[in-house]
Amino acid sequence: MYHPFTASQLAYLSREETLQKRIDRERDDTMKKLKKCMSEITDLAKIPLTLPLYKSYSDRLRSCLTQSYMTIIPLIDQIRALRELKMVQSIRKKLKKHKLMLRATDKSGVLHIGRQIDYERKAAEYRQTTGAYEELTSNPFNDIICQVTRLLNQLQSMKKITEWQRLKLMPIRKKTELAYMYFIPKPHKKGTPLRPILNTIHAATKQISQFLDKSIRPLFDRFVRQTMFVDDADLLDRLQKYIQKGYFNASTLFITFDITNLYTMLPQEESLAILAEFLRVHNCERVNGLSIDNIVELAANIFMWKWDRQTILPKLGSHEIYGRYIDDVFFTCNQSEDKVKELLEAANNFHPNIKLEYKIEQQWYSGIIGHHKPSAQPTVVSFLSDHPRHVFQNVIHTALTRAVRYSSSFEVFNNERRAIRLMFLYNRYPSNYINQQFQKFFADYMSSSSLPFIPMITNPSQFFALRQKLSTQPTTKQTQLATSAAAVHLIQNTQNVTQRNTNNMEATVKRNNNKFKNNLFVHVTHEARLKGLAREIHMIHDSFFKDTSYANIRLVVGHRIDPNIEFELSRKRPSLSLLKDPLEKNQNEIKPLTTATKTNEHC
Repeated sequence: MYHPFTASQLAYLSREETLQKRIDRERDDTMKKLKKCMSEITDLAKIPLTLPLYKSYSDRLRSCLTQSYMTIIPLIDQIRALRELKMVQSIRKKLKKHKLMLRATDKSGVLHIGRQIDYERKAAEYRQTTGAYEELTSNPFNDIICQVTRLLNQLQSMKKITEWQRLKLMPIRKKTELAYMYFIPKPHKKGTPLRPILNTIHAATKQISQFLDKSIRPLFDRFVRQTMFVDDADLLDRLQKYIQKGYFNASTLFITFDITNLYTMLPQEESLAILAEFLRVHNCERVNGLSIDNIVELAANIFMWKWDRQTILPKLGSHEIYGRYIDDVFFTCNQSEDKVKELLEAANNFHPNIKLEYKIEQQWYSGIIGHHKPSAQPTVVSFLSDHPRHVFQNVIHTALTRAVRYSSSFEVFNNERRAIRLMFLYNRYPSNYINQQFQKFFADYMSSSSLPFIPMITNPSQFFALRQKLSTQPTTKQTQLATSAAAVHLIQNTQNVTQRNTNNMEATVKRNNNKFKNNLFVHVTHEARLKGLAREIHMIHDSFFKDTSYANIRLVVGHRIDPNIEFELSRKRPSLSLLKDPLEKNQNEIKPLTTATKTNEHC
């Protein structure tokens, strides 16, 4: 049959099915969230799921998505996309041909290319040195599922957990995957060692981990706050108070150390025993109705709490600073350097799995406290990348906020500001755009009377006023931790007290979820051609609910970012056939006439 279409036009039309699937997926996701929100509201009448309103909303949303996705892509973008596709394909072929591996580096996030044989050798050396991991010769998926299921069933039958808790913690077989380990390189260190990463995001114990995290983390945030650094701003605040109280002098030592393989080498049995000890030390005999023994049976990790208490903290004065951020520790000490080394060596020998690398400094940095590592790359989100515009604004504002907090003088801040400008120019940010964001940052934080015609800091008094204002504002992480700690409610438990002066408490964690109570969050894929899609979705939503009693339910349209270069070129996870349920694969091959509905019937 003759047709007048060109090859490119036919290729464009052939994409319809793929786009339709994408459109339907985003429409269905939005409608699912809308129905869930409207059916769970408590202060207004629930909207029945059978109302034709949802059908009209769905039809208009699909029409809007279709119109946006079918918008013709400009020719220059098509040429660029084809060029980048060929580039990615050629890189893949060369990586495969020459047996190379591409990974994002530790810390800096830049891409590193190494030989596959070197990765395999270093991974084998790590397993041999630690003795903690080994390669599997058979698939333990079913055994793991059965063990977790039996444990939960046993706890429920013994009335140690409720039925709803059992159902909440039960692994979903179809969504469960085996945990796996991969490695990322550290090129800034000699020999380019590898950092092990354990991926357990779809493991059988995911629900248990999330449940325990919500129950126990607030307790940890409350009771261990003094030995935690929430972020860099928290460290600066404590250092400033330390100086103001007169503890800092010419002989004060600043000690930092890094704990090697902290989260991949923690002993599980000891961690569980220490978890029970942590709860008993703080008189928490029950947490959200669960006894200590039940919590230990479900598993958790709190090993470093005991390590801190028994190694370094007892040897330091109460006025000294000590804090840990993940596996990095910083503390001050006014003893001799030899005494500090003895203390660190004793801590290094406390447990065979916990080893540290330390550094002792006595020099006081009178300028900026933050230290730029020589190995750090001046890379941020490239301005040429396909991200929403607010991402680039946030990157610049975050860099300026950090510079203001860290700089102790106007001169040092100016040096840091110039370095920030050069970094953004290096990452293809237009000079005019950088100037606009700098001016917007200073205009937002300073009064109009203290700023010149062009918003920019020009003298030390303006800088110190801005620094003081930022220093008094808690960071996002500090606010989150304070909220988490405030969720803990301790209730005196007077039952079963066998000794005098026993102060047993029952801890209840109650989070206030009212902050986003009236918010409806939906997400759409971000692409340049979809500009304005979020605004159109808002208009559709307002046309149905703006002048009704449901107008207070605020629609928030977020963006889902397309995969980046690392995702396209780096393969960190094994094949899904190795991670997923092998029984499901066998059943698909046999094609049974009936399907089982009982949860985890294979156990």
